[in-house]
Amino acid sequence: MSILVNKETRLLVQGITGREGAFHTEQMIAYGTPVVAGVTPGKGGSWGVGNVPIFETVHEAVTATGANTSIIYVPAKFAPDAVLEAADAGVPLIICITEGIPALDMMRVRAYLDTTKSRLIGPNCPGLITPGEAKVGIMPGHIHTRGRVGVVSRSGTLTYEVVYALTLRGIGQSTAVGIGGDPINGTSFVDVLKLFENDPETRQVVMIGEIGGTDEEKAAEFIATRQDRGIAGGQSARRAPSRRDRGDGCRANVRNEFKVEG
Repeated sequence: MSILVNKETRLLVQGITGREGAFHTEQMIAYGTPVVAGVTPGKGGSWGVGNVPIFETVHEAVTATGANTSIIYVPAKFAPDAVLEAADAGVPLIICITEGIPALDMMRVRAYLDTTKSRLIGPNCPGLITPGEAKVGIMPGHIHTRGRVGVVSRSGTLTYEVVYALTLRGIGQSTAVGIGGDPINGTSFVDVLKLFENDPETRQVVMIGEIGGTDEEKAAEFIATRQDRGIAGGQSARRAPSRRDRGDGCRANVRNEFKVEG
């Protein structure tokens, strides 16, 4: 078992012909993720990396290939419409890697998503991976190993660091999820914790927060009601920098203070 992505994932890539889209599509295919379609307006009918068929629209791609997951590698200017197009096509899971999307645009996107059955991971996130089954995003696949510890993080870089630390200790992961650090995103800590709670393979969870917002506090309140689950928490900085101190306060401080059993 796992959450969100697995061997049944059928992935379409929005922006597959761009530099980032093409590169990471190759990486996802190499990992074993079934990439069944790409979408680039104006290039429908052609073929992308890995002989992936390219369609004009997400709706066409879903109809032709049965894609059930979409990943978005398009510039911030076009990313909100890409998310809306995927949701409008009924894609159950949408992952948006793009950073720099204005909060006002994301308010519009989130309002629409709340009227659909689509789930958004991101934006400004590294994606997610279920080791040995599917890699969807930009996470380095080789540092992950199969196991029983779920990982959820707002920080992309710290996701990699924590996963690698777990792997070095012989502790495998069920699924690692990067939800993104933007103020308005599609999936919260609590959303992911609930998914892990219902996954029989996930026995413990590592949650990594960042400065800003209240998502960590909401997650802590949720965790307090679930004392039968093992959850280790980390924070990516000791404190927010003041106007007079922008040195040490900005430095990431990830301390190895928790114990996780595989």
